[in-house]
Amino acid sequence: RRLKHVTPCEVAMRQSIIYVWVEDDSKTDAVLDVVRKIFGIASICRAAVCEKTLEAMQQTAETALAGHIAGAKTFKVETKRGDKRFPMTSIEVSQHIGGEINHKYAHLKPDMHTPDLTIHFEIRDEHAFVHAGPEPGAGGMPVGTNGRAALLLSGGIDSPVAGYMMAKRG
Repeated sequence: RRLKHVTPCEVAMRQSIIYVWVEDDSKTDAVLDVVRKIFGIASICRAAVCEKTLEAMQQTAETALAGHIAGAKTFKVETKRGDKRFPMTSIEVSQHIGGEINHKYAHLKPDMHTPDLTIHFEIRDEHAFVHAGPEPGAGGMPVGTNGRAALLLSGGIDSPVAGYMMAKRG
């Protein structure tokens, strides 16, 4: 409902994740600005979608995260497999793609403890997603999990701040 005025998009929830598919890439920043302000969303990832093959995931990471890769000196790869039918384990995927990236980019060195860039792969039922890590959302409890509340606004700043804090905390 909050995104209707921004651009047509498809919203779906699978495996406790809300996916927002934006039709017009030029509107992605506007959609992210709106989503950042929705209570109940803990973190947001701007992800690129690709097929569930090692080659496609590596190519998508190199293309979608080119700016991040160029500015980093150290990196690491993290993988989550929501689709356990994928033939490799999460660690094997991370090692394989991390090795390929290490060979291709001479300026990048692997660092598993404090990397400049963490490349995230999420292998889900239908697609694989690539992103450079989550950013914080507004937080709070998901819509529909809490009861109702009322807020009386006075002329001071305390009332709206209290309402914001209630929504953020849940």
